Amino acid sequence: MQDERIDRFDRKILALLQADARLTNNDLSERVNLSPSQCSRRRQRLEEEGFIAGYRATLDRERLGFSLVSVVSVTLATHNRDNARRFADLISRLPEVQEAHALTGEMDYYLKVVTPDLKALSRFVNEELLPHDSVQHVKTAIVLETLKETGALPL
Repeated sequence: MQDERIDRFDRKILALLQADARLTNNDLSERVNLSPSQCSRRRQRLEEEGFIAGYRATLDRERLGFSLVSVVSVTLATHNRDNARRFADLISRLPEVQEAHALTGEMDYYLKVVTPDLKALSRFVNEELLPHDSVQHVKTAIVLETLKETGALPL
């Protein structure tokens, strides 16, 4: 990340907030060695300039009943803008989809999907994805173990 608008103090603030967004300006001040008011101004600027896109709570997926994680690859029926837009519209309406990535290569999209169980995954694939007119082929793999899962950037 080479952006002249952020310095080592900004990077440190970003790294700390990425690990714990609940840190106060006093907390940041102690860790970054700047005054709370300087930390407040820097945080506000980082928010306004879009370096901090938002704050959120990380929920426990399993405790909330979403114990099954699957990786679903999708190939579109036709490769044109309208079909890709229809597929994107479908994905945006499906809360089970945590991530969706357009790819190069053999498959067109990679989806990370969470469901309570196999029955719910089957319903998702057979009633949501496969019947959609933009979709030609779906391939599903169930995650056995997650070795690493983070949205943290390597600051």
